[in-house]
Order: sequence, then C-alpha cells, then structure tokens
Amino acid sequence: MARAFAFAVVIWTILLVQTVAGFAQQPGNLSPFSAPALKIGSGDLIELNVYDAPDLSGRYRVDEKGEITIPLLGPVHVEGATAEEAGTAIENRYVEAEILKPGNAHANVFIAEYATQGIVVNGAVRNPGLYPALGVRMLNDVISAAGGVLPAAASKVLITRKSDPQNPVTVDYNPDALIPVIPQVQVLPGDSIVVPSAGIVYVLGNVNRPGGFVLNGRGALTVEEAMALAGGDRKAAALNRVQLVRTLEDGRKEDIVIAVNLIQKGKAPDVAMKDGDILYVPTSVGKLATEQFITSALGIGTQITVFKTAY
Repeated sequence: MARAFAFAVVIWTILLVQTVAGFAQQPGNLSPFSAPALKIGSGDLIELNVYDAPDLSGRYRVDEKGEITIPLLGPVHVEGATAEEAGTAIENRYVEAEILKPGNAHANVFIAEYATQGIVVNGAVRNPGLYPALGVRMLNDVISAAGGVLPAAASKVLITRKSDPQNPVTVDYNPDALIPVIPQVQVLPGDSIVVPSAGIVYVLGNVNRPGGFVLNGRGALTVEEAMALAGGDRKAAALNRVQLVRTLEDGRKEDIVIAVNLIQKGKAPDVAMKDGDILYVPTSVGKLATEQFITSALGIGTQITVFKTAY
C-alpha cells in the first residue's frame, strides 16, 4: 500500500512539473489590442442576415451615396455607421414599416469587404502596394501577402493607424524567427505599413564570405566587426592596406587606407563603418584596387549576396 501511494505521488509530481513548465513556455505579450469599431464606407460589401427571413437577407454593395438597397425598404443610408449600428437601424426600419414584429426583428450586418479602406504596404517588401482588408488582419499575414521582406529590410516595422496618423507605432519584427515570436499585431483597414530599409555595409575582396551585411538598425559597425561577419581574411590578404570607400553627403567618394592588421593586434583604433561603406581587402601580390574597380563590383556585372546579421 505504501509503495503504491509513493508511486502515485511521483506521478502526480511529474505531471505538476510538466503543467507548470507548459505555462512558463507560453509566449507573453501576444494578445492583440482591442480593435475599434470599423465604419462602413462607400464601395464596401455588406452582408445582411435577417433572423428567420432569408428573403430579406443578402449581400449589398454600398453605393456612392453611402446607401444600400434592400428588399421591401429600398435605400438605407449606412455609410459612417458601424456594422452594429447599421443592423440596429435596419431592424428599426423593418419594424416601423410593420414588416417585422418588434420581438422578432433581428438583423445582423457584417462588412464582408472593405473596398476603399485597404492596407498600404511600402518599403523593403517584395511587392509593395495596396492590399484589400477583409476585416481586421494580422501584421505577419499582410507582410506575407506583400511577398515578405527583402534581405535588406530593417528588423522593425512602422504602422500608421488611420485613426491616429500623427503617432505611428514601431514594432520589432523578425521574420526569420518562429511564428510565436512574431508580434501578433492587428492591422485595420486604412492603416499603412512601412518596412524600412536597414543600412548595409559591403566587405569585398580576399575574405571568406564577401557580400553585403545588414546593419539591422545599428548606426555603425566597426571594421573589425565587419571583417568577422565576412568570415575573416583568406590566405595572402594584404591587411596592412585595406581600402574603405565611403560616399559623402555631396556625392563625392572618400578613400581611406586602413591597417586592419594593427587594429586586430590592438595597436590602432578601430574604425566605424556607415551605411553604404565598402571595405575591400586586396591580396598581398595584387595592386590596391581603385575606386572604379570596387564600385563596378557592386554593379550589374557582379551579384552581391546580402547577409542578415543577428537581431
């Protein structure tokens, strides 16, 4: 008996630990905000369901006057009203016309399609444009509809609410993470989404992984950090005369020769890179590349791989 009781206690303890662990692993801060009631606009598609009266139910497009024409009542103005308000108004009209009895008048209105209140998606996405808002949608769904973000996209998204255009909301966004980590943010008809482009620095030449590296919101990246992201130098790299090409505000190019070998040994200060900087690592037997050679590497003839750095 004692052995059976002890076994039961062990099983109960295991189940309790698993239950607590399950609650601990639930993602936090994912509950969407309370969406405000959306207004009906001209061109929207309205679905009307009248209780126990299928002949009075149907789908109606709001015309340029803000009206829908429904059976036995004719034109009813619904523009500017919420779905609930429109349903109540239709109920009252049917009762006033003695078509329905007060106790049996139940009309539900659903906005099936927001024709004039789509969601605008711009910035570093594959297919920017206006996307239809079939009611309230989630941020990740809208960005996916726009083809997803580009490799050079920043790790944040700006949302401008139609109801509050002066105060855009910034949301941290990592499309490479698991879905529960992506913010569960609601996007409403009329909202605008902008995915900013992050800064990019380029590391070319005699390195293990040449390409562009996204800054992900960082204002600067040092030369030593950029070399590490590029996998370090390869054999015969001339680290004593690495060339940094920077575009100035007036469009002119500035060439800076950097002794990366001294930076790595702590004998020279590290150099901060900025958006658009090009770091070229020559070989020891080659001639230092000219500005024209480096810029041509970023042209049509050469495909530069862009890498996402850590968020």
